[in-house]
Amino acid sequence: MKTRFHLPHIGLRTAKTAASVILAMVIVDAYGASSARLIFAMLGAMSAVQPTFKGSVQACATQISGVIFGALAGVVLLGLGLPPLAATGVGIVALISLYNGFQVQLSPSLPCLVLVTVCTTGDIQPMDYALNRIWDTAIGLGVGMAINTLVFPYDNSLQIRNTAQSLEREVIRFLEDMFDGDENLPKAESMTRQIDLMTRQLKVFSDQRLLLHRRRQREQLAAFRLCQGRARVLVAHMEVLGRMEAPGILSQENRQALENCGARILDPRTPGDPTDTDIVTNYHVSQILRLRGELIRALGKD
Repeated sequence: MKTRFHLPHIGLRTAKTAASVILAMVIVDAYGASSARLIFAMLGAMSAVQPTFKGSVQACATQISGVIFGALAGVVLLGLGLPPLAATGVGIVALISLYNGFQVQLSPSLPCLVLVTVCTTGDIQPMDYALNRIWDTAIGLGVGMAINTLVFPYDNSLQIRNTAQSLEREVIRFLEDMFDGDENLPKAESMTRQIDLMTRQLKVFSDQRLLLHRRRQREQLAAFRLCQGRARVLVAHMEVLGRMEAPGILSQENRQALENCGARILDPRTPGDPTDTDIVTNYHVSQILRLRGELIRALGKD
């Protein structure tokens, strides 16, 4: 079976990572590059280019602490007089156990790499090596952090807005399906999934630090969280309608409001003396339309 090759999309984060690595290596090369220096500068630069500012800060702390822990472990074990291979084995077990014990959600590969180098390379001074690796890593982290924060910082506000707009359009499709004249009532699962998606997107957006647009970011975050809150309440009303045995008859006011929104209402029933089912149905429809309007206003749409 033949498979077609698709040229991969080169995203902005990929380009920023490459630029960070190159710039970090140029800086390290200025004071005498070696393979170890270039590798640690590269690792630092790549780690710092994360989707969010918070992620970048965590990556920086992780890289620096990993180099420090690995170097200290190597110095301590060699100071105990252990043979190099024995010190390496004991150190790796200790580092992995510490990471697991403190439930660190990161790979211990970097401190283990430093530990192995310190323990098995006889012609280096452990403390000098550790300080140099910290310095090399810090250069890479600093360059990656600066580029990631200042050069086209990641901004997922458009994705959040698109998700909210999709929710708003889904409301009309739901109500059209609810009052299409058949006995099959729609469910709100797709709306719930979209709200979960918006929640994840909001977490990413709130972890950003748009240094040059902090006020705009705060205003956007407040508006998006308002959209999220309205959407959750809106879906709760929709779930009530979806659990009914059959929908009541739309009031003339709600029918007209839905048609003004562009909905096609095929239910041929006309309102008369309202039953309890009619009252419940029209209450939830009116609340859904109200919340939809608030969602539209929160998005800044006309």
